[in-house]
Order: sequence, then structure tokens, then C-alpha cells
Amino acid sequence: MLIGIVLVVHNVLPNSVTNFEKPQPYFNILLIVGFLLCLLLAGVNTVITKKITLFQYNSPRIGVVFTLVGIYDLATAKFGWINTLFFPNPDKIFGALVNNSTLLLKCLGYSVWLLVIGWVIGGILGVVTGVLIGWSTNWHYWLDPFVKFLGPIPPTVLIPIALSAFPTSFAASAFLLALSMWFPVTILTNSGIASVRVDYLEVADTMGATTLQKIFKVALPASLPSIFVGLFNGICASFITLMVAEMLGVKYGLGWYINWQREIMGYANVYAGLIVLAIAFSLIITILFKIRDHFLKWQEGLIKW
Repeated sequence: MLIGIVLVVHNVLPNSVTNFEKPQPYFNILLIVGFLLCLLLAGVNTVITKKITLFQYNSPRIGVVFTLVGIYDLATAKFGWINTLFFPNPDKIFGALVNNSTLLLKCLGYSVWLLVIGWVIGGILGVVTGVLIGWSTNWHYWLDPFVKFLGPIPPTVLIPIALSAFPTSFAASAFLLALSMWFPVTILTNSGIASVRVDYLEVADTMGATTLQKIFKVALPASLPSIFVGLFNGICASFITLMVAEMLGVKYGLGWYINWQREIMGYANVYAGLIVLAIAFSLIITILFKIRDHFLKWQEGLIKW
């Protein structure tokens, strides 16, 4: 019902400012599809099952979202309460999403590829460094001060050094993302290794396990909860670093796209990029938790997303 009201109001009330641009039908299409989809899901639930479905559970949220979008439409396009230059109406935002979909998908692919490279390098180095510090007293003596000195420094502060040290801006951006991942993974892996119960290691010694077997068969599996917390923190930190790292002269990427559109005052495209960014990052975190639940089935449900 709320979606239907928003649809009617959006089409009945005239815009407050005459717009000479070609009308964008995509917001109307979104409202119509959302309205029909909600009717379909509600009808299916009534006919087929009497249980509370996922749609029923989220229907109040869906209604609130479309209500807020309707209020925003009234405040921008219909009554002009806020400056539409910096806060474009939904027609322009959804029009930018559709019209620039090819470029947005290309930028998304570039950003994800850059993130994956940084995560793999930073994650592997973080686990290795954390194991060395947590397992060996000699490595702990030499590496721990280095980690505590370099780790708390925000990676974006090292942009001038990265640009000078690496031959391309892509390599410099990957380095900054790897650094964002490396520190939290190192700290949490070290904490997990150092917290392994002594009796587990004593049993492994009794069974004649070598040092590598104790690390890979006992210490690392026991440290997985801490390692996944480090990965979660590192991934979240890398999202912030990505937005800055892609301003170093790279050709594509969501951070580059948003900054470029901001500079030319294409704020509808800026909001479109932010929507893609929010959806992509939310999906990435969801996938991480699915992987975590797979490897830590005995802890499933302890930490939820």
C-alpha cells in the first residue's frame, strides 16, 4: 500500500522546478515492479503457507524504505525544500544507475579485483606474521616491535611513500589495501596462537607431532575464530582505504568514479556509485560470514551478520 501511495504521489504532483532534461522513467519502473512483487509475494504467502515468511518479516522495513524514498522525492522534486544540485531527486539517481550501468559495473569489477589482490597478500602475510610472533619467542622479539610501530599507522598516510616506491598506481593501491588487511590479521592471529590451550599441545607432543604439525593441526585450527575476526576488521578497514587508494591516478574503480563525478558536480552519479558501493560491500561481508560459518560450524550463530 505504501509503495502504491508513493507511486501515485510521484506521478500526480508536478515538479516544483521545470526540468528541461529528458524524463527518466526508471524510478517509476522501480515503484511499479516493487508494488507488483509485493502483491505477488503477499498472495503466494496467503495461498500456499500460513507461516511467517522472509517477506512478511521484512515487509515493515520495505514499507519504511519506500516511505523515506517518497519523502525524499517530495522534498527534492515536488516541493524543492532542499537543493537538488547536491541532493538530486530519485528520478535522476535511478536514471544514473541505469544509464551508467556499464561503467559502474566496470568500476565495480576493477575495485573488487584490487580488493582481492590486497586481501590475499595482506591476509597471507598477516597469518604468517601472526603465527611467527605467537609461536616463536625469537620471532616475537624481533617482529613484535615492528608490528606495533608500523601497524597503527593509517595506510593512507603512506600514500607519498607508496607512489614513490611502486612503479604503477595500481601496485601502490594494492600495497595500501594489503597493509590495511595485514595489521588486524597479524594481531588477531598472534592473539589466537598465544591463547591455544597448553594441554592441546601436550597431547600433540605425546603423539609425536612435529612443530609444523602442531602449528597446522592444532594451533591454527584453534585460532580460526580470532583469525576470522581479524579478517573482518581488515576487510572493513580496506573499504575505507579503497576510496582513497583509487584516487592515486587509477583508470577505473568505484572510488575513482565517485571522486570524478564529485569533481564535475554530477551528484546523481555520485549517489548511484554510493548505492552500488553499499550493496557490493554488504554482499562481501555476507559472503565472509558464510565462509566463517562453514569453517566454524561449532560456533555458528555465535557472531551474526
